[in-house]
Amino acid sequence: MSQTTAEKLADLREKLEASKEPAGEKALAKRAAKGILSPRERLNLLFDPGTFVEIGALAKMPGATDTGYGDGVVTGHGRVNGRPVAAFSHDQSVMGGTVGEMFGRKVAALMEWSGKMGAPLVGINDSAGARIQDAIVSLAWYAEMGERGRLVSGLVPQVSVILGKCAGGAVYGPANTDILVGVEDQSYMFVTGPDVIKATTGEEISAEDLGSAHNQARWGNIHHIAPDEKAAFDWVREYLDYMPSTAHEKPPVVNPGLEPEITDTDLSLDTFMPDSDNAGYDMRDVISKVFDDGAFLEIAELFAPNLLTGFARVDGNSVGIVANQPNVMAGTLDTDASEKATRFVRICNAFNIPLIFLVDTPGILPGAVEEAKGTIRRSGKFLYAYTEATVPKVTVVLRKAYGGAYAVMGCKQLGADLNFAWPSAKIAVMGADSAAAVLTRKQTEGVGPAAADKIRRDFINFYNENMATPYLAAERGYIDAVIEPSTTRLELRKALAQLRDKRIEDVPRRHYLMPV
Repeated sequence: MSQTTAEKLADLREKLEASKEPAGEKALAKRAAKGILSPRERLNLLFDPGTFVEIGALAKMPGATDTGYGDGVVTGHGRVNGRPVAAFSHDQSVMGGTVGEMFGRKVAALMEWSGKMGAPLVGINDSAGARIQDAIVSLAWYAEMGERGRLVSGLVPQVSVILGKCAGGAVYGPANTDILVGVEDQSYMFVTGPDVIKATTGEEISAEDLGSAHNQARWGNIHHIAPDEKAAFDWVREYLDYMPSTAHEKPPVVNPGLEPEITDTDLSLDTFMPDSDNAGYDMRDVISKVFDDGAFLEIAELFAPNLLTGFARVDGNSVGIVANQPNVMAGTLDTDASEKATRFVRICNAFNIPLIFLVDTPGILPGAVEEAKGTIRRSGKFLYAYTEATVPKVTVVLRKAYGGAYAVMGCKQLGADLNFAWPSAKIAVMGADSAAAVLTRKQTEGVGPAAADKIRRDFINFYNENMATPYLAAERGYIDAVIEPSTTRLELRKALAQLRDKRIEDVPRRHYLMPV
């Protein structure tokens, strides 16, 4: 006997209701006891209210009894600050959020939709990895999702939010997205968890030591840690505001036209720089005075803190900032800083975001440890990424710009479009003290300590006054202008307006070869 229309409608409603909690009341109670949000509740924190459209709610493995509808993942699209965004959210209550065939099909289809529609992709990850019961099928769909990741990489912004304990394939995919966000005391990442490590190698280690959000952020694998899930999704929403929807667009312009004249905040920069070359200061203080509304969305704060990377705005337009941090290691560049900068520069270049470099560094960190970590190769990657970038590139030298660090931190010879320097800038192969140690060696041989000290001090004074100055660089055309610090904000505004339509056409080839 065929169903009536009313019965069919009731059947649909029953199935849709069942799809909301496919693991049943027991799983719901367990999740509630732990204070864990459902996958749909997490999506509601991301999207503008009432805009989420679910896709594949009734997807189900043929004959499946354990997974129910959805196969452990919720997929769909909605709007974030009015713009289309695609997202998926793992359902940890269904077989630990592990990947099965329909799970993989749903996520792969969403990734394809994201690329076709030109919508950023957000993955909310809370998964134990591959579904052991599905054997090769699970691994195959992990590979399928990996291939779809390649298709959208650099085409649309990709953000991964790590929630719960994610292992194996559940971290490989996020590692290939642009930005990873975690939550303090909740997010964990590891290739294999503590139990598997103990069983295979005998090593005992806690989940905290192995893959906590804090550790993964220090190691450069997580780029922002939020205190809770709401704060994490608020941060993602803010991040997406700095980004275009696709690589074929420019980021949205937000609140342009602010303060077109020099302000008291601008004027405070004229007295900001300490007179002593060795005095530290927080580069964030400069950033807050130079960019719109003092706003700065920092990326990878805990990784290589001697270099700051993040997003701000100039006259309403998104910019990427790479800045030495004199308060940490005097702003010296080490291997981790080079790796951090490389990734950030490539993200900005992919999504049409101009780069602004704020320079105050004594050079590249020397030593056997750094050499063993591959400082040659990793500094080379940074240099390469900068030369590869075709977006507008502007450099401001605030104080020290020495040696190889002068080059990789946006020098004109590597393709900077405009280079400015403050009067406090010192541009040279090395600092005065180091130069004196090398160049006065012969003059100080055979003389008394007092005489030797005078020779060195005289040399240092001469070096600082005549060699390590912005004016020598300006005379040779390596600096476009020496500017008053108070004019920095307006000079950047004018510079980027001039560079707005910058285009570079290169000789075609299969691809460039970055040092690896």
